[in-house]
Amino acid sequence: MRALRRVVLAGLMGLAGAAHAAPAYVDARLFPNQAAGWQRFLAVERSLRQSFDHVCGDTFCEGEYSNLLPMRLRCSVHAASGAIQSCIWTFAGSATAVADDGRIDVDLRSFACPLPVATGTRLEDFLRALEQAAPVRAIHVTPPGSRISIHEGLIGCL
Repeated sequence: MRALRRVVLAGLMGLAGAAHAAPAYVDARLFPNQAAGWQRFLAVERSLRQSFDHVCGDTFCEGEYSNLLPMRLRCSVHAASGAIQSCIWTFAGSATAVADDGRIDVDLRSFACPLPVATGTRLEDFLRALEQAAPVRAIHVTPPGSRISIHEGLIGCL
């Protein structure tokens, strides 16, 4: 009976451990841990945002949504290896017009743009490539393993 109780207890403890297993993928800002990843990733995101603002008026912001704003960059990273699974950069923009009756018509749009990052690219390599560029040039970086720059990748999305 004691042996059976030990087996059952061991099985239950194993299930409890499995329920709290670490996730396979994490936000890049949390890799390898929050202390090390947060500020570094946000600095790269700031550079990309500054670079987008620099090119916006001559490119993406000439169209229907002249006030496009970058919202957030997110990358999923394999927790064990540090390999990027994917990156999405979100944007928002609007167009407004005053109607004859005085109301304001609003066309609000959001975009979720995948970045041209090859699956399996190490986060370290991706961040280093962007850190080496001047902030206003970050959008023109071709990520390691990609054939096109971030700017070129956004063309089909925005």
